[in-house]
Amino acid sequence: MTSSSALDAGRAAAAERRWADAYELLARVDATDGLAASDLDLLATVALLRGEPPASVDALSRAYEAHLAGEDTAGAARSAGWLALNLIELGDFTRSVAWAARAMRLVSAMAEPGALAGFVRLAPAVAQLGSGNPAEARQEFEEVLAIAERHDDRELAAVTLLGLGKSLIEVGAVADGFGCFDRAMAAVAAGDVAPVPAGVISCAVISDAVMAFDLERATEWTGVLDRWCRDQPDLITFSGQRHALEAMLLLIRGAWAEASTAAELALSRFRAGDYRAVYGAPYQLAELGRLRGAFHSAEEYYRRAGESGWEPQPGLALLHLAVGRAQRAQDEIRRSAAGADPFTRRFLLPAIVEIEVAAGDLDAARRAVDELRGPGGSTPTPMLVATVAAAEARVLVAAGDPTAALAAARDATSAWQDLGAPYERARSMVTAGRAHLGLDDRDAALAQFRGAREVFAALGADPALAELADLMGDRPAGMLTAREVEVLRLVSTGLTNRAIGARLSLSEKTVARHLSNIFGKLGLSTRAAATSYAYENGLV
Repeated sequence: MTSSSALDAGRAAAAERRWADAYELLARVDATDGLAASDLDLLATVALLRGEPPASVDALSRAYEAHLAGEDTAGAARSAGWLALNLIELGDFTRSVAWAARAMRLVSAMAEPGALAGFVRLAPAVAQLGSGNPAEARQEFEEVLAIAERHDDRELAAVTLLGLGKSLIEVGAVADGFGCFDRAMAAVAAGDVAPVPAGVISCAVISDAVMAFDLERATEWTGVLDRWCRDQPDLITFSGQRHALEAMLLLIRGAWAEASTAAELALSRFRAGDYRAVYGAPYQLAELGRLRGAFHSAEEYYRRAGESGWEPQPGLALLHLAVGRAQRAQDEIRRSAAGADPFTRRFLLPAIVEIEVAAGDLDAARRAVDELRGPGGSTPTPMLVATVAAAEARVLVAAGDPTAALAAARDATSAWQDLGAPYERARSMVTAGRAHLGLDDRDAALAQFRGAREVFAALGADPALAELADLMGDRPAGMLTAREVEVLRLVSTGLTNRAIGARLSLSEKTVARHLSNIFGKLGLSTRAAATSYAYENGLV
């Protein structure tokens, strides 16, 4: 194939979104004969979508120089503007600032820059937002949006609406922010947005929808992202994050087996080059491990998620609580919440309630419930209604008000049922059962517990089953506590009692006591036998 025909084939493959073919063909021509400026721009896009950010940055840098050499000021400004935005995504803020400055200098010298005058201001606005200046970023995005609408640039408008929406959310105008997201996603669904910004917009708004307890929007937008990715089988970038977001929703919906598959796919796509899945892939695997009782692997995946630069919360704090480290859970969730913006902090509040109740600080738990309710006059989403009711019921049970707790738990159970969230529904049933016990109605309590047990057993939620067995008073002699399961898992890895203690923040003596209890419950006498039991029963 000649270079000319390879170039034509590469352009055609890119137009048809056959990214693997496009990358191979364009890179081949670039290596042998070089590419013109516009084709270097195309190569940069294709490389990014194939999970090759360094190659994308290199191609865009050379496109900028080629545009300048050809006296194409607009082309050079656009290449520089995309470099500034992409470098923010890659965490290279210093170079992003330099490229944004180049882009703005070029545009300032143009007599009629059109929508480009708005585009080159995007990266500085995003940087302002990331630096904790949402009010200033909001003003900047509003001005860019006005430019985009004046020139009928739908793609620029969609990208700007993402930034404006995030700015509005951070200043407390959550409803207005999601209104911007609605408009941006409508543009993505209509095909008005190029692949890279379409992926950025979709992944960002889905994540924010879950954090805002808006399951309806998250589900709808995930459907858009899923169809978009399926239409591009060669896509690498965004594909891992797509699977991680799917795993998050599947967990809520109680499809844990499917969630596990999606999370593993997210991790495999991260390894294939989707750098955007660096947090979501391990975090969702950690969440699955925590809920299933695979505490050791969960802790390892939370650690890997934390290496991305984002805190793996609230999952890690809830893991500490699950294995009996209530004080550490409380310390971590308080520290995380103190450093979070208001939007992120609200997402942490349900975990704060659970941990503060377990740690015995009911005043802190009550404050968290009040904060979770939010300002008066706003219309809460169905998921937020369920979340608030469940949190309120948990606090009321702990405070010794079973009558009010039962009413709140019933509301939560019904709301979770309507949302199709079986695990949370079962947890609210357990809270209702606790309230019945407080009212001396053991039969009603056992009915709630049995219903919850069916759900937990079907899901494989071993920690919840163990807690429920204690409540029902029917824990089999051989059933281990959550802490004992964790010790057994670590024993099976070959760790000494001292090493296990260091891992779990326990004394060597306490580990020895747990191990003695494990031997007694399981009828074992050696560490080797305990290891065999752990493997035979799927505990590792």
